[in-house]
Amino acid sequence: MTGDNLSYFLKNKSYFKIKLHMVKSNHFTLISKINGVKGVFILDTGASSSFVDLKLKDKYNLKLETSKMETNGAGPEKLMTLVSKNNSIKVGEWACKKFQIALIDLSNINDVFKSIETSPVDGIIGADILKKGNAIIDYEKKYLYLNY
Repeated sequence: MTGDNLSYFLKNKSYFKIKLHMVKSNHFTLISKINGVKGVFILDTGASSSFVDLKLKDKYNLKLETSKMETNGAGPEKLMTLVSKNNSIKVGEWACKKFQIALIDLSNINDVFKSIETSPVDGIIGADILKKGNAIIDYEKKYLYLNY
């Protein structure tokens, strides 16, 4: 199925089409809103959860829970994260309320992006959103499709 046919087919299945942007690191980024605040996020199909940079908790009006969550990155070390519950997230026209988001220090990622002259990101859109939205990614045309 070609990209145009895929787009038409998915639109008829109530999917929302979201533009992806390729950056120098070969990551896709996209614009999302958390609690009504717009930011740039990496699309990471390998991340089990979605994250916001801990330094941006006030920007996104995130209320931290006392519970902590342990996650694994691509490396062997475990990362401690804080959790914020009952947030809203909007990716294109797709939206979700009462969404849990983790907070993590993204300094290492943004330092790498800076070294390759790529703008920093506010967070990561992970598999939790991709699963909830029955995601389909058109790598050739650079679109993410989500539905309810």
